[in-house]
Amino acid sequence: MSQVESDSDAPPGFDAVMFAGIGMVARMLEPQEMTEPADWAALIENLEPWGEVPEPNSIVSISVTPTDRGPTVALSAGSEWSAEFLPWGSDGRLRARAKAAPEGSRVPSGGYSWEGTDLIVVRAEEALQGDSAIEVARAIEADDMEAARDELRKAGEVLGHYHARAKLARTTPPDPSRWNARTEWLEETLRATFIWRVKYSKNQPCTLSLGDVRLSDVSGDSLRIGRPRLADALRTHTCEFPAMRDLASLVHDLSRIHHSSTTTLELPPPAPSPHRGLEVNSTVRLGLRRGVLLASRGGWPSGSTSSACLTCSRRPHTSQVLPSLPWRFCVTCRPTRSGCSATAPWGALSAMAGFFGISSLFNTFPPEMSEIPIPLAFIAISYWLFGVYKRMSPPRRGPFTELG
Repeated sequence: MSQVESDSDAPPGFDAVMFAGIGMVARMLEPQEMTEPADWAALIENLEPWGEVPEPNSIVSISVTPTDRGPTVALSAGSEWSAEFLPWGSDGRLRARAKAAPEGSRVPSGGYSWEGTDLIVVRAEEALQGDSAIEVARAIEADDMEAARDELRKAGEVLGHYHARAKLARTTPPDPSRWNARTEWLEETLRATFIWRVKYSKNQPCTLSLGDVRLSDVSGDSLRIGRPRLADALRTHTCEFPAMRDLASLVHDLSRIHHSSTTTLELPPPAPSPHRGLEVNSTVRLGLRRGVLLASRGGWPSGSTSSACLTCSRRPHTSQVLPSLPWRFCVTCRPTRSGCSATAPWGALSAMAGFFGISSLFNTFPPEMSEIPIPLAFIAISYWLFGVYKRMSPPRRGPFTELG
């Protein structure tokens, strides 16, 4: 993508920038250079504050640090504060997530907005501490499978605790049409033929999902509500998503860590651990009994593919992982999708045979001995066909780079 002239307005102290390419447009509001406390005061003068923020006149020093999600400004005003800029805004649900998060979560205490768009979030300076990403990476590098599983299970529990509270705060009906429309847009824009197109499961209600969850956001039993990722600038969210999407994001982050390590461990064994931990501590029904993890039901592959493909659309030097990883993930979705399509007739035949057998017994009840063999034969054929369907279907979990 290349920078083009922006046609958007910007508040004083900000510059409107726009990038365009391959059918995508990203609009951002970048803050102008800040070196003195007076620059900070001038920057927020025309913004609308919300929550708890430091008094502009009390700021004695500032320090700007660039990050891949926007600048972070350390503010010293008697106490230490951290101001995180959101150049591409948010989906408008950041405050709702912070309010719904369980006690002990690291959430913004306040921030600043302009014309209803969040531009800055402010939080008290956090003490440096370890996180799950560090622990998982250390365990994987040491080829310690049990330690990796244990840390991933704990991370899943923390995520599940958040979703249990988020469900109490707000739950809306499933919205698969918009979820699938997002995936279709990705396929059309990237001119791709291998993006995951299995329909999302209708069994998953919408909730205040985080959108992008990293293992580095989990520390102990605390979850950090952070800023949206750069890829969200390319496609603004128009709906809420199921909790499964956050689990997919967490598993995708595990793939990043595993890919960058020199371990001899395979990914499949620790991969289900976040799901087990989430189920222990969440009332959001993600259980295997509902089949939402099955590849043929649009389980976490649907969420992971969105993350992987948006990662592919970014420049390699801005990506946090080698482009080959998400690209390989996307490419292998094609044979997986073909596998799902190939197994569908077997599942349909199994259902038909079972229906004929059970309905025959029901219509002839009580049946005579001569009327029993044919329905039983249909039921037996249905059971056999279902076994064929299960054997041919892609597995419900594991790295999808190994399915092709």
